[in-house]
Amino acid sequence: MIPFKLIFIASLVGSSVLLSSCGKNKPSNAAVAPTSPALEAVFSTTPSQQAEAIHQARLTAKPGDSLTLKGRIMGNLKPFVEGRAAFILGDPDKITPCNKNPDDGCPTPWDACCDTSEVIKVGTATIQVVDAQGKVLKEPLENVHGLKPLSSVVVSGIVAPGSNPELLVLNAQSIQILE
Repeated sequence: MIPFKLIFIASLVGSSVLLSSCGKNKPSNAAVAPTSPALEAVFSTTPSQQAEAIHQARLTAKPGDSLTLKGRIMGNLKPFVEGRAAFILGDPDKITPCNKNPDDGCPTPWDACCDTSEVIKVGTATIQVVDAQGKVLKEPLENVHGLKPLSSVVVSGIVAPGSNPELLVLNAQSIQILE
């Protein structure tokens, strides 16, 4: 049985992929409140192990597996889940942010509106930071340590219960911001 939390995230990601398009929303530059020790604990400056491409990891990852992914925060108009420690990680091998297309003036290049919804689905994973009970932390990740749309990151963690080739959810244990 798939946990309700995973169904909620799946519906959020699914509807967001369908609705993503070049819009006028800009990433928030608002100051972020102090973060909890649980959230601070996942940020790392130590180089992570070899990372897998999201589109390849989706094929073999099973709940409980340890996994390291590398990508950019993209694939959705709003890649950060509001009020929660979760975001969409896009696979740069599959998804192209609009600012990488010549002569594209899209104000929200992280939504990857030039790619099809199928490509975006195959090339994304949901990253979440959970507490000891497995619940997503109720605090935002956007702007924490400079994390923003199009940030390149390496994330290591455990594949969440209910994940499958259609929906990859990773419970982050380490987030390293590359740029």
